[in-house]
Amino acid sequence: MGSNSIGEVFELYSKGVSLFGPFWDHVLEYWKQSLENPDRILFLKFEDMKERPAVHLRRLADFLGCPFEGYEEESGLVEEILKLCSFDNLSGLEVNKSGKLSSGEENNVFFRRGEIGDWKNYLDAVMIEKFDRITEEKFRDQD
Repeated sequence: MGSNSIGEVFELYSKGVSLFGPFWDHVLEYWKQSLENPDRILFLKFEDMKERPAVHLRRLADFLGCPFEGYEEESGLVEEILKLCSFDNLSGLEVNKSGKLSSGEENNVFFRRGEIGDWKNYLDAVMIEKFDRITEEKFRDQD
């Protein structure tokens, strides 16, 4: 976010201006491609992964052609991977607490709380309404 306020960043984001381009267009294109090429593109949603992480880890392993073997499941490998990849573990790594990107942006800006719905703590009612409206417009008729 740098020196811009959350309001300024939100307005740019709403207009499709962001470091990597219009967010909604990217999401929609990946969604469509995942439907057309399910063997090449796996579409995962944060909320689903948070609700059932082990299920989605197994799904990812299958997608990559490296399904877990019975002995790996029995040894607790899935749980160990989930622990290593957890928000608490990753956000606590020194590189993520004090490291920087080549652009100078600090790595810690990519970590908030890792909770579903945390965005409500950052956006006001007008922003939420606008975000919902844009999302509805962009993803209408996409099931």
